[in-house]
Amino acid sequence: MRKKYEPTWLIESIVQLTPEMLKVQGIKAVLADLDNTMIAWNNLDGTKEIHQWLKEMKAAGVSVIVVSNNKTSRVSRAVAPLGVDFVSWSMKPFCRGINVAQRKLRIEKKEMVMVGDQLMTDILAANRSGIRSILVKPIVESDSFITKFNRARERRILKKLAKTDDLTYKKGIR
Repeated sequence: MRKKYEPTWLIESIVQLTPEMLKVQGIKAVLADLDNTMIAWNNLDGTKEIHQWLKEMKAAGVSVIVVSNNKTSRVSRAVAPLGVDFVSWSMKPFCRGINVAQRKLRIEKKEMVMVGDQLMTDILAANRSGIRSILVKPIVESDSFITKFNRARERRILKKLAKTDDLTYKKGIR
């Protein structure tokens, strides 16, 4: 059980990732969860920090694509101001969304990383797909109804992982 939920890295926020960190790891594309990873689930506008981060990624040639379980209309509305491509109805924790993103990007799995705030969807989908993953702290403490259920189970899994692994959130990846 441990391996399927274990993230490759833990960082506090997606905006702490730099193009240099990613390039050292051979990563050319970031597959990012939307809600509570890039934007607060209850605020679709995004922050100045996420807009600046996206500009830096684009300038460095790092692709960013949102991979979300939400419906197309909601994801489309949310990413429009961010100027990124997306995969909606991704069906995480299954591999569908990651596979669609890989086809859009036309890169190898070893060149991608999935970034998300949930073990039960984002990290599990990445691990099932054979790509590296980054677990981030949720942007806001509150969650949608469905996510609250996942968080309860996630807390139990994190306790089990913490017994054998260092689950300290870092400032970047190495």
